[in-house]
Amino acid sequence: MKIFALFLIATCLFTGITGFSQQNADEKAILKILQKQEADWNAGDVNSFMEGYWKSDSLAFIGAKGPTYGWKNTLENYKVRYPDRATMGTLKFTILRLNALDKNAYFVIGKWHLTRPEKGDIGGHYTLVFRKIGRKWLIVSDHTS
Repeated sequence: MKIFALFLIATCLFTGITGFSQQNADEKAILKILQKQEADWNAGDVNSFMEGYWKSDSLAFIGAKGPTYGWKNTLENYKVRYPDRATMGTLKFTILRLNALDKNAYFVIGKWHLTRPEKGDIGGHYTLVFRKIGRKWLIVSDHTS
């Protein structure tokens, strides 16, 4: 009986530690994607910035003008709205909350700010849903205001 109890305790401890480590690895991967997006934007590379999004017609982006569906449509909207470096400015993300919904989904709440000396600064908030698709974390839904 003692051996079974020790085995049960050890299993619970190991499972808890493994789950915690995995969650941290996933959170780090998501934060790395957001850091890369920030760097890509600040380099003026919208195409690379979009690599953080799910390349699917099911991608949902909700902005001031309502929902846009699809990766290509979202890319085109970015290019129309931010046609040059002066309009793109310098992007800064601030993560306010990062929560696991399950082992393959995370919910992110944050702030964004564009420093634009020539055009005037702008900013707002966003909520993102990340899903693990294959082995990659990708944004499947973005609501930015």
